[in-house]
Amino acid sequence: MIKSNICLTMASKLVVCCEETCMATSTIAQRLEAIRRFNRFYTQQIGVLTEGYLESSFSLTEARVIYELAHHETTTATELGNELGLDAGYLSRILRNFKNHGLIDKQPSPRDGRQSLLRLTEQGQAAFAKLNARSHADIETMLSRLSAEDQHRLVEAMLTIERLLGVQPEQKVPYILRPHQPGDMGWVVHRHGVLYAQEYGWDEQFEALVASIVAEFIQNYDPKRERCWIAEMNGEIVGSVFLVKKSDTVAKLRLLLVEPKARGFGIGRRLVDECIRFARQTGYKTIALWTNSVLLAARHIYEQAGFRLVHEEPHHSFGQDLIGETWELNL
Repeated sequence: MIKSNICLTMASKLVVCCEETCMATSTIAQRLEAIRRFNRFYTQQIGVLTEGYLESSFSLTEARVIYELAHHETTTATELGNELGLDAGYLSRILRNFKNHGLIDKQPSPRDGRQSLLRLTEQGQAAFAKLNARSHADIETMLSRLSAEDQHRLVEAMLTIERLLGVQPEQKVPYILRPHQPGDMGWVVHRHGVLYAQEYGWDEQFEALVASIVAEFIQNYDPKRERCWIAEMNGEIVGSVFLVKKSDTVAKLRLLLVEPKARGFGIGRRLVDECIRFARQTGYKTIALWTNSVLLAARHIYEQAGFRLVHEEPHHSFGQDLIGETWELNL
């Protein structure tokens, strides 16, 4: 009798274990299918399955490589491969294609002769700007169909997925540089007027001067010999600079500006470096600029970049007594 009871008990436990195992297996299968269903849905939602990502000539992987290049001042193929988890041969073919189409520039690394420093060219930056704008537009369209509450729930759900799957924070420079777009000139005039009034007490005559400079730039723009760079951080404009033609051999650097909240990231120096790089590529022999002695941060950037003060003169402008300065850099 005792043996019978033991057998019955063991049999009951075996049945329970089998049921629990079957339930666990069924639950795992359901979860796997749910994740695969979500993957199929989301890849279709963001257009991964189309031949050209975001209606461009780039694949998703190529667009991702361009994104990383845009968020690094310079990087190497090894660093890119490690960040993206790409096969070295596959990445090499992508970079070779980019180089052939003028999207990237390669320079020998001063620290390691076996490596090349990669950076987007002006053409590459323009390609990234288009991809970035289309991505923003697609996401805005997707969000516009949802209420504010549902938008919040969607973002929270995405953050939950990131936390649970252990995604590491992206290691990237927190800003990008891009060519100017429609609407940017209005921002340049507005922010110069506001910031210089707040920080130096300059009146509206300075804003009028900036407006005349940007109007002349747009009306006479020579894309082969002139450039405007716009700095963005988290999708918001935070800085600008212009390089314009003064003569066949002399370029002028104008309207360097970095928003207060974006200072300290090296944006001002990067903007000036882009001007110098472009001027050398274009064949200018000298870069000149005009500034004022009170603009200490800008003067420090110019001095670090190799500019030298060649002339200074007192003047009364913008409601203030100032000392104007001319700086030059021989290329």
